[in-house]
Amino acid sequence: MIVDTEKGPSPGPIDLSEDRAATSSTISDQKFSDRSSLFVSQIPTGAKVFLILSAALLPLAVIAFFATLNTAQNATADARARVRVASSESARKIAIEMVGDMTALRAALNALDTDAGDAPSCARAQGVFAQQAASGTRFAIIDANRRILCGTAISADLLLPYPDGTQPIAARVVPGKGVVLAIGGTRGASANAFFPARFLADVGLPSGFTVPFETMLMRDRAQLALTPLPDRAALERRETQRVALGIDNLDLLMTVRSQPITPPMLIALLFPILMWFAAASIGWFIVDRLLIHPLRRLRSAVAAYVPGEEIDPEEVRALPAQEIRELGDTFRNISRTVAAHEAGLAEGLVRQTRLTREVHHRVKNNLQVISSLINFHARSAKSAEASAAYAGIQRRVDALAVVHRHHFAEMEEHRGLSLRSVVGELASNIRATAPEGSAGLGILLDVEPWLVNQDIGIAVAFLITEIVELAMSCSPAAQIRISVKPGETAERAILRISSPALIDCDALQAAVKDRYGRVMEGLSRQLRSKLHHDPLVGAYEISIAVIGHD
Repeated sequence: MIVDTEKGPSPGPIDLSEDRAATSSTISDQKFSDRSSLFVSQIPTGAKVFLILSAALLPLAVIAFFATLNTAQNATADARARVRVASSESARKIAIEMVGDMTALRAALNALDTDAGDAPSCARAQGVFAQQAASGTRFAIIDANRRILCGTAISADLLLPYPDGTQPIAARVVPGKGVVLAIGGTRGASANAFFPARFLADVGLPSGFTVPFETMLMRDRAQLALTPLPDRAALERRETQRVALGIDNLDLLMTVRSQPITPPMLIALLFPILMWFAAASIGWFIVDRLLIHPLRRLRSAVAAYVPGEEIDPEEVRALPAQEIRELGDTFRNISRTVAAHEAGLAEGLVRQTRLTREVHHRVKNNLQVISSLINFHARSAKSAEASAAYAGIQRRVDALAVVHRHHFAEMEEHRGLSLRSVVGELASNIRATAPEGSAGLGILLDVEPWLVNQDIGIAVAFLITEIVELAMSCSPAAQIRISVKPGETAERAILRISSPALIDCDALQAAVKDRYGRVMEGLSRQLRSKLHHDPLVGAYEISIAVIGHD
């Protein structure tokens, strides 16, 4: 069997869902990136510098803060360990002293409880307490009848209830005085020992412990201060350790001053944070004062710049950064160059205006000369047809002269030609140059104050002249109405010339065909609109382009 190894398996259907999901994810990421870039670009530069420095220095400040805090915690832990050792030593010394004395006292109590006249046992007990008598320590062994068998009397307020022989040592804390311990015998006798606070303080003094401390013996709620500390000051911290003596719930409390929260410590804790904030603030201040603020001043100076003026050099010299001053000098040099060009352009404009006025003046004079020559030749015409031809030519020259004169008058303001003034003067000239048989000619004007450019004005003047002359050729005493009204849009107006002489007739059709038709059609093409004729009413109408109202 032969297998074609070059051909692979036939391709199955392609799943485009993963591609669409990947494309959608890419587009979403791109939109998010664009929004993020737009947000970052809207942040002021000073704020960006502050945020960048804050992000860079804040980890260092946090590390330094926690390092300082850890140092303070280590010092506190060391103080706690030292007070633990000292309190254990002090409690052990006090317990050994008390238990030793009560052991000797129990031996004497047992002997005297058996034989009240056992003087040696009493002497041994007195020998044990003799070394402590100077500090106020004393004891008393009392029989069942409350008689003192050995020792010295103890006031009733210091005595404890007499325990029986099966109970351990009983203790009582007398605030401000000391501690009383009591034991009971088997036959009703008991022994009490009083240990004053000063004696216990001396016994419990830890060796080699020079730190000021406070010790206190407690049983239940009764307290006996052995060594006091001064009153707690503001921000002062203390470490307290409580150790049981193992004698009827007696506890020793030792308190020492922990490392206080002093101003130097507060400064050490807050200094990294303050340095972080100060570094970020100084960076922002330097960038804002030396870069951003001068750039804003330079931008204001450039924004207030008026072509033809020069940027104030004092404003540029007052900028603090050398690079920005150089940029300001560049703008100032550009303003000088622009001012020089503006001056040159203004001078050239003055020269061009003078030349244009001279040209307009010469054109006006030439038109007047042409009009005078036409009038001169019209007077020497041999026939009425020749005189009429000269009059028609003169009317067209007058129409051109009227537009040219008004254009020259409007040249300074560049607003456009006033169509009302042009049409009014044109109508006056037509009446003035009308033939002798047109004494009854009447022209009524209804023109709104529209403004047109020179090309439209010339075409309109020629078109009015041709249509009025067409009406005069049909009826020398024709009554003509010329109106200019708003068109369909604000940029168009409707020129309408109506007269009974323009009602369709054979004479009108012949005049249009032989003489006026092609000229009027050419003028309508120049006005880029179609000239409409209403044969029943006798009116010509065309849409013209206007600039606006006068």
